[in-house]
Amino acid sequence: MNPPGRAPRPPAERHYRWEWMLRSNPEALWPFVADTNRFNWDAGVPQVELVVGAPLPNARRRLRLFRLGVPVEWDEEPFEWVWPSRFGVVRRYAKGPVAELRVRATLEPGPSGGTRLGYEVWARPRNLLGRAAIPIDIGWRAARRFEATVRRYDAEALARTPTTRVPAAVPPRGAGPVLAHGGAARIAAAAESLRRGGCPADLVARLVQTIERADDLTLVRLRPYVLADHWGAPRRAVLELCLLATRAGLLDLSWDLLCPLCRGAKASHSQLAEVDPEVHCDTCQIDFRADFDRLVELTFRPSPAVRRVVARAFCVGGPGVTPHVVLQQLLAPGTTRAVAARLEPGRYRARALGQPGAQFLRVEAGGDGAATGATAPTLRVSDGGWPEGELAVGPRPTLQLANATSTEALVLLERLQWTDEAATAAEVTALQRFRDLFASDVLRPGEQIAVGSLAFLFTDLRGSTRLYREVGDASAFGRVMSHFDVLREAVTREGGAIVKTMGDAIMAAFPRPAAALRAALAAQQALGPPAGGVPSAASPVPLDSTARARTTRASGGLALWLRAGVHVGPCIAVTQNGRLDYFGSVVNVAARLEGLSQGGDVVLSAEARADPEVSDWLDRADSTLVAEPFEDTLKGFDTERFTLWRVAPSAREGGLAERARGTS
Repeated sequence: MNPPGRAPRPPAERHYRWEWMLRSNPEALWPFVADTNRFNWDAGVPQVELVVGAPLPNARRRLRLFRLGVPVEWDEEPFEWVWPSRFGVVRRYAKGPVAELRVRATLEPGPSGGTRLGYEVWARPRNLLGRAAIPIDIGWRAARRFEATVRRYDAEALARTPTTRVPAAVPPRGAGPVLAHGGAARIAAAAESLRRGGCPADLVARLVQTIERADDLTLVRLRPYVLADHWGAPRRAVLELCLLATRAGLLDLSWDLLCPLCRGAKASHSQLAEVDPEVHCDTCQIDFRADFDRLVELTFRPSPAVRRVVARAFCVGGPGVTPHVVLQQLLAPGTTRAVAARLEPGRYRARALGQPGAQFLRVEAGGDGAATGATAPTLRVSDGGWPEGELAVGPRPTLQLANATSTEALVLLERLQWTDEAATAAEVTALQRFRDLFASDVLRPGEQIAVGSLAFLFTDLRGSTRLYREVGDASAFGRVMSHFDVLREAVTREGGAIVKTMGDAIMAAFPRPAAALRAALAAQQALGPPAGGVPSAASPVPLDSTARARTTRASGGLALWLRAGVHVGPCIAVTQNGRLDYFGSVVNVAARLEGLSQGGDVVLSAEARADPEVSDWLDRADSTLVAEPFEDTLKGFDTERFTLWRVAPSAREGGLAERARGTS
């Protein structure tokens, strides 16, 4: 009992610590334990919901959960972390039996390898109910679940299983997945249809197993490239399987609009026509315009007709939400903090949430952590902005984080390199399979969306007039029509798509210029092979012999020379004549390059030739291909001379000069 006149003593804070010696190293274990949403799900924490209200500063959130029907509400501080060493969070409760909760996890290299994982919780009760509940809920129930969860994560990390996991068995929590009424029959029928349609049986089986057995957290946002990497399968094959599965009724697709800073999905739409590229991110407090190249991603989830998946949250702000952020720290006004970081080579950006500007860093392999002579580089946010220039640091720097402003600052250090795990709209819409299956999935009329970079191939036939004269209209028309089959096969095989045809010409789009070059050379070889053809060491994969034989018979054996031009760069996507089309100066240049081709060769722009994949492919072709530079002007760009490259097989009858004398 408290003496008269003395304030009641606050309930004593309880502290719990667990420690495990694990076999996997901190880098491999981090994606599992730092995915706090999944960790809380696996550990039995109830679902949480966001309390809508006025935005709180620096990514703070008002959250709520219900335990035994009793609401528990709190303000959550932003998580703080340093990859792959530690993370933590503070929660201050407004309702419920707990007044404050602090969590901290540390990952340290073990003395003989592996990881020493420490997990600590400090809980301060609000009342007698809190005093009784904390030892039971945290000290006993959570301890058992933490043990099982951490051991399972260690085994998965040791097997290098990706963060998005497809369990081999039903997840341990709850009663397990429940299919919709009639869902099993629909899955079986769709799987049989996919197999009959030519989809690999093993990939169909894996997809079915995923839909039937994986938990809701996995299925609510299936990313095809992550699935492909997990399965050890080609990415394009899995993406096409998911597209076909959507048509078969197994999956639904979603176009997710990603914030360029936090990279989270801020809006999702089932059709491109619903996409409004003007987006707001509540977390970063910015407005941005989505582009096809990075900020629109295609994801999937099971169709409700086979299994209903519910989107639920168990934590909303852990390090797993923004895996590109390697460091996040909350600094009080006028304070400095030293942080020992571990950074992979590449470029980084330091910024403060909600404040303009940034400081850029370049991490150099083998460096000693110094930058411009300093042993502890300073990342200073001030009212005047960030310092200009780029700091060069080593992979193990000690960074001095300084907040020289009069307000609190949430400082982030993030990798600038975007992950390649996203199936972006730029890639998907340049895929022939998508255009065949979803021809009506286009932007709304008048909408324009930027595309960061695509490669464009324009082709046209040379010698078609002579062909009509020498073999007759019917035979020549058949040959010209059949050449589209050859082009379609070549384009599709290289992961591109035919955007449109124009007389004897086509326009095709590819994610990369090397694919466009290989497709053009393969089609040229099939339509009008030079003497001896292209040696196999340099050739693309040979095209279907049936299409090639059909075009040869239709022309009485006369070869058709295919002219081709390839350019790469940014453009805009629009809807034109009911289909998804592309416009811009890059498209115009690509169209002009085809006119400089002499037939049997491909004219590349300097940008396409400089692409590392193109350069590597031509280098490996050795003497089987010749790439010759030249300069010329292009119609519509008469004041500018372009440096261009002519790529052709090195062993060809008569050479390019003789071929140029033929009749067009």
